[in-house]
Amino acid sequence: MALIVQKYGGTSVGTIEKIKNVAKRAARTKDQGHDVVVVVSAMSGETNRLLGLAHQLAEIPNERELDVVASTGEQVTIGLLAIALTEMGYKARSFCGFQIPVLTDSAFVKARIKKIEGETIQAALKEGMIAVVAGFQGIDDTGAITTLGRGGSDTSAVAVAAALKADVCEIYTDVDGVYTTDPNICADARKLEKISFEEMLELASLGAKVLQIRSVEFGMKYGVRIHVRSSFNDNPGTIVTREEEIMETAVVSGVAYSKSEAKITIVKVPDKPGIAAKIFKPLSDANIVVDVIVQNVSVTGFTDLTFTVGRTDYKKAMLVTGKTAKEVGAEKVVGDDKIAKVSIVGMAMRSHSGVATKVFETLAAEGINILGITTSEIKISCLIEEKYTELAVRVLHRAFDLGNPVEA
Repeated sequence: MALIVQKYGGTSVGTIEKIKNVAKRAARTKDQGHDVVVVVSAMSGETNRLLGLAHQLAEIPNERELDVVASTGEQVTIGLLAIALTEMGYKARSFCGFQIPVLTDSAFVKARIKKIEGETIQAALKEGMIAVVAGFQGIDDTGAITTLGRGGSDTSAVAVAAALKADVCEIYTDVDGVYTTDPNICADARKLEKISFEEMLELASLGAKVLQIRSVEFGMKYGVRIHVRSSFNDNPGTIVTREEEIMETAVVSGVAYSKSEAKITIVKVPDKPGIAAKIFKPLSDANIVVDVIVQNVSVTGFTDLTFTVGRTDYKKAMLVTGKTAKEVGAEKVVGDDKIAKVSIVGMAMRSHSGVATKVFETLAAEGINILGITTSEIKISCLIEEKYTELAVRVLHRAFDLGNPVEA
């Protein structure tokens, strides 16, 4: 008998019929003799609806109260799923984040998990229950409800699996695995049988929507095997696991993209020690994550400093940066929220030369201008104009032969 954590996203629980389907899957796993914990998201579109209501009242709503509103979507889903399971003759019990509890910091809207107490769920499992857990939710030290940010239910599921020492965490979604790129852009995108935590971490951080980045971090840190699969069929999916479990891989495993980027440039910044710290500390204090940073060569004691933030943080970041720019004596701040980031990822890039050259030549051949570059041992990311995103993904996917082989 195994302990299996199953996570179902919004599209998998988007209607009553789909919730019944999830109940049947969970029940089937229980019938096989396993202990089952089901972590669910809000019904498809519900979180956007709830956030939309809040934004009708305020352009930038109070984030503590925004979490109170946004967290209700998952509460509805766990109740409905527990009702469905009970109606089928199974013992089931629903748990909100604060009932477990999932303890987080106080960074509302994007809280991070500090600890999960597993005793409450373990007690339910010993009673023969199927535990139904609200993803996305937590509670801070003051008792305030928190949410984990977009895709936070993945993080909840893997964190619960780690806390319970589960045998596997199955992430059920509307795709049946991790592909070399978005199949909606490249019809010949290929499903990967296995991928390393490191590669998945990069792909998730670079825009691949299959898994949320913090869920992969938890999996890698605690050794939780993650099985990404479809909630609409029984096909095997993609196993996310340790690198040593994977045989020789291709130079590039996948192409990711993100349209949720925004670029901010501070013009004519005094080029002297301590300026960068003065610019980025207020952003950090505001819980704004900065990604790509590009600084121009200093001319007559001044430089231009460009960085990217998530598009949802763009307005907030512009306000914070505008104030800081005045304090440090910069000329002005300009922004652009119509950019994208296209990236290639592959563990084998560490031992192959010429990969960056191939990326730059491929984009140049299509007339795509690169606005910024960031790299690691296993990834190369390029900032480009948003309108070229799909084209860039297709040509890079083809350049590195990532598609399914053409049948003769």
